[in-house]
Amino acid sequence: MPFKLPDLPYAKNALEPHMSAETFDYHHGKHHKAYVDKVNGWIDEKKLAGLSLIEVIEKAKKDGDKGLFNNAAQIWNHSFFWQCLSPAGGKPSEKLQALIDEAFGSTDALIAKLKDESVGHFGSGWGWLVLKGGKLAVTSLHDADTPVVYDDIKPLLTLDVWEHAYYVDYRNARPNYLDAVLANLINWDFVEQNLDGKGASRADQAQ
Repeated sequence: MPFKLPDLPYAKNALEPHMSAETFDYHHGKHHKAYVDKVNGWIDEKKLAGLSLIEVIEKAKKDGDKGLFNNAAQIWNHSFFWQCLSPAGGKPSEKLQALIDEAFGSTDALIAKLKDESVGHFGSGWGWLVLKGGKLAVTSLHDADTPVVYDDIKPLLTLDVWEHAYYVDYRNARPNYLDAVLANLINWDFVEQNLDGKGASRADQAQ
């Protein structure tokens, strides 16, 4: 079985007015789907049959296959990103809040750091909240790069800062997009779940 475009965990209009159904038509229905289709087209040629998505990403990284890495990593990054969002919003649990306070002082300070890192990230990429050495840390990765290939960081939350993530709704105003997502759409329950260090598995898939 080839890789699949995962279903969104909510209706494509569920995040309005902060993220429109039209954005999902393009972002999920075209961009994410294109990465899936591209990797599936290489399964026989690159001998990928039977490998999980994460195994494909790791193989591409080891082999220096940039085309395969970029497309496979983007499948994983997007699959993880959709789960980081929720129409319900919410707030961190007591357990997560304690870790946030230890690392950043407050949730507001964490949000500000995530925004600054993501706004300041030059070009395309992803802002990340990760677990590093048992503590929370904020970082960003360029283009399709992903925590999946780094042993010392475990993914908790990501923010897509590729232009196609926000251009329909916010044109080139990346800060406005990030303000809307960070204030209204973060799935804190998912973030807490990933404290077990198994976040990578939650966007993996088998063939």
